[in-house]
Order: sequence, then C-alpha cells, then structure tokens
Amino acid sequence: MNKAMKIGLAIIAVVGVVVAGAIYMNWNRFVPIAAMGINYVRYLNAPKGELTVETAQGFDGTPATSTSRSPTKDAGDWPSYNKTLTSDRFSALNEINRENAGRLEMLCTYDTGIYTGFNTGLLAVNGALLFSTQFDTFSIDPATCRENWRKRESYTPATPQAVNRGVAYLDGRIFRGTQDGRVLAYDFKTGDRLWETAIADPKKSESAPAAPIAWNGLVFIGNAGGDFKGVKGRMYALDAQTGRIVWEFYLVPKQPGDPTRGPEGASPLNTSSWDMARGQPISGGATWTSYSLDPDTGLLYVPGGNPSPDFEAPVRGGGNLYTDSVVVLDARTGAYKEHFKIVPKDWHDWDVSGAPAIVTTAAGKRIMLVAPKDGYLYGFDLNTKEMLYQLPVTTIENADVPFSPQKSVHFCPGSIGGAEWNGPAYNPQNNLVMIGEVQWCTTVRVDPVKVAEQTPNYTPWGGEDSINPFNMWGKADPAFDWAGWLYAVDADSGKWRWRAKTNYPVQSGVVPTAGGVVFFGDMGGNFYALDADTGRKLWGNKIGGAVGGGVITFQTPQGQRVAAATGLTEVLWPTEITTAKVSILGLK
Repeated sequence: MNKAMKIGLAIIAVVGVVVAGAIYMNWNRFVPIAAMGINYVRYLNAPKGELTVETAQGFDGTPATSTSRSPTKDAGDWPSYNKTLTSDRFSALNEINRENAGRLEMLCTYDTGIYTGFNTGLLAVNGALLFSTQFDTFSIDPATCRENWRKRESYTPATPQAVNRGVAYLDGRIFRGTQDGRVLAYDFKTGDRLWETAIADPKKSESAPAAPIAWNGLVFIGNAGGDFKGVKGRMYALDAQTGRIVWEFYLVPKQPGDPTRGPEGASPLNTSSWDMARGQPISGGATWTSYSLDPDTGLLYVPGGNPSPDFEAPVRGGGNLYTDSVVVLDARTGAYKEHFKIVPKDWHDWDVSGAPAIVTTAAGKRIMLVAPKDGYLYGFDLNTKEMLYQLPVTTIENADVPFSPQKSVHFCPGSIGGAEWNGPAYNPQNNLVMIGEVQWCTTVRVDPVKVAEQTPNYTPWGGEDSINPFNMWGKADPAFDWAGWLYAVDADSGKWRWRAKTNYPVQSGVVPTAGGVVFFGDMGGNFYALDADTGRKLWGNKIGGAVGGGVITFQTPQGQRVAAATGLTEVLWPTEITTAKVSILGLK
C-alpha cells in the first residue's frame, strides 16, 4: 500500500468517526431523515397487495347465537379512540353491507402535507372528523374533506419517533398528548387552546403520544418512554375543565426521589418483584397507545408496557410488576383494584400495547379480550378472573430461548411484531373477535456490559449488541419478509373461524359493522372490506400510503362513510414515502 492510499484511508477513517459522532450527538434529527432515505430505496420493489382467506375445518360461516344490539342513539358517530369506552369497535351502521360493499369508492382525501409516523386514531363527532400528528391537531368536514381548523404546536420532542395516536372528545373539548410530555385541551369549534398540563419530562426522554380517553369530567392518559433507562410508566386522570391532575398512579414501583405530580392512587406495589442488578434503576411499564373504561363499574383498564432493559432479563430478576399487564384502577380515584399479568417474563419487548376490549359474549360471559405484542389473543373471564384461552394469531418462534452474548437469537413476533397500538374488535352479531397482527421477526444478540455499565440514564436501554442505530431494538428481518393477519375468533371458545393473510403487516384499526362487513387496512396502503361471517373479500384496493392508524365508519347527511389514516412514514417501518392523508370512502 503506497503512502497516498494510506493517507486516503486515514482521512476516510477520521471522517467516519466524525460522522458517527455527529449521528450520536444529533440522534433525534439524523434518524428520521436517514430512515426516510433508506425506506425510499427499500420500497422501490414493493409488491402489490395480496390477500388470501382460510376457513377453519368444520366451520360453515354460520354465526353463533346472536347477541345483536339495537342501534344506539349515537350509532352515527365514532366518539372515542375505539368507538366505545369499552373498546369493542363495533358499528351499528348497515347502509354499507355485504351486498353493496363491492361498490365502494374514494370520495375525498385530506392531505396534511407532511411526512410523519401517521398512526393517529380518528374521531367522528358532531359533524367533524378529528385526528392528530406529532405537532398538529385537525378538524375537517367529513363530507367534503375541507379543513375546519388546524392547530400547530412548536416544541422539541423527547424522541425521534414522530408519532401521536389521536385525540379524545368530551363536552365540546378535544384533548391530546404531546411528544414533550404535555396534555393539551382545545375548543372543539375553534381549535383555540384552553389549557396545558405537563405529565412527563422530555429531558428524561418521557413523552405522551397515547390517545387519551375521557369520561365523567376526567381525561385519562399516561406517559411513554419505558424503553429508556430510568423512565417509569405512570397513569394520570386530569380534570377536563381545568387540566388539574386529579390522581397519579405509578405502573412500576415508585421509590424515593421519584417525582410526584398529583394525589397518589392507592397502590400495593413494592420492589419485591424487581431484583435489579446493583446500581441499575427500575424502568419500564409506560403506556403509548390508548385505554379502556367500563362506565358501569367505573373501572379503568390500563395496558402496561415492557420492562427495561428490553432484552437483558438477568439485569432485572423477578416478575417485574406491573409491566406487561393490564392494570385495573378505580377511574375516579386511581386506586388499584387488580391486575392481569399477561406476559409472565418479558425479554422480547412484548408490551401489552393495545387497549383491551370489555365485552359480553353470546354465552353471556363478561370477558376481557387483549392482544399484546407476543402474538397471542387472550380471553379472561372478568367474573372468575380465569384465563379462558390463549390463541396464537401470528407466527411464534423461539419464544422461550434466552438471549446470549455468544449467539444471536431469531424470534417471532419480533420487537415490532404481534399486535401494536390497535387492539381487538368484537362483533356481537356473530360473536367473533377480530384482531389484526404483524408477522415480522427480529434477531438479537445481547451485550450485558453495555446494558449494565455503559448506558447513561434516559437513553435507549435495550441491550442489543450493535453499533448500527437502526438495530437498536434488534435486527428486523429483511423488508417484505413479513406478512399480516386478520383473525376472526369465537369469543367463547377461543377457536378461530376464519383468517385472512396479507403480504403486508396489519396494524390498522379493525371495524366490524351491522352490515355484515369488516373494514381494515395494511402497511402496503391496501384497504379491504370482508364478509364478517366468512372472511370473503368484498372489496380491496390500494388507497394510499401505509394504513397504520385509525379506520372508522360513521354517518353523514349524505350516507354512511368509512375513513382511514394513510401514509405512515417513520423510523421503524419500510413503507412508501408519502404525505399523511385521511381518505374517506362511501357509496356514490
């Protein structure tokens, strides 16, 4: 090697070090831009959407004994993230039905004009369609897609993941969280800001991207950031009129020095289930999707995130309560009532993510349905507290294999697999639970030294042995080595009746209707209407970018409409690079 080549290589090495340092110091700015470029290249050879349907042996499509409900007076609206506070996602509308769904057309589209992680839920309330992005809150006319108002906030987000999962509505006010840890209230008609309350500290990588829910004068929301070292999940109730914190509940043990932001809900939780390595902080249990509430009992159902470090379980011995659990609280006081530990010991980043559905089945059982990121659908009898079933609804592989510094482990669902921010839907007309799932696997090799000694507080605490920032949560399988599922499962027996497989992950909301149709979308931008009894495809087309957020149906003076949030573009997903839009479909 001559002197010139040596000098050239030295220069390249120095530049590489400088670039790596710049990336590390400007993580929040670099990662979204780099991810957009990488995903643009990945998507150049994206295949067309495909869907296949399989019926369980012996199932002829005949529904179970009907528990059909009469249309309620608010049947035309979609007033909460999962329509009802109990999160069943069923619509009593039937103008669009299995006979005419094949004539669906795109009627109008609202373009936000921005590239963002668009996984917002959608609300349809009092003639307006409401949704959000990281910085913006929107109200549009659902009949024309014309903008009523758009409110933009300016702040520095706590993390580079540019997401917000939607808004809540109550008594003429709209509520949302922000990526710098605040909760904001706006006037429904004008978009004017009414109040703001901080529930988290962005300097500690804490944020509040979850879609709140609202009831009885209270707004319910928690903080996210449990994958960062030293961040603890908490749940809050705020006064809807003033923003005052009514109660605070720590979802992992509160310890001396942890901040207090409001009156504490009574809790039996202590550190006995956390055997932490010396000097390491209890971390995890944060929430980042939405919640459920039973108005009849006044009980709030909170899905809890994973413990941290995500992949290095020996650092945190024990059962790590209340992570990977559904925690049930008195909605008025924040007092602990009970919990359901769903993932007994988690080293895969398998949060209990989406809100559980609280339903009454055809057999008259009161059941909690929950689908975490571990790839199963669970049914719990709320009277006996018994787990009735645990049904695999996507590929599961190496779930019990411990991670090691000596060997990489390939596991499914991956750390961004299973069910994400949209939970189960329930159709009372055929007693079927419907859940969308991601089939995408991850490979992890852990570095215990990095986990225990080299990770500063409030930085990502996964334990993956990689210098590639895009493999921070493990190395995902190649783009398009993935799939998506929509399972239809008998709510009483836990047996699947039919299932649809797509060649793109399914993360959207799922909507069964009284018209015998179920609507959903996939991450390839494909949107489908299937027969809710059999899974038969009634309609399917690509309608835009990735459908990774809200799918709802609602009534307008012009007829029943279906809306979908399209164009999810963010760090973790190799999707089509396009602006975030809301697409509205119906029958002309």
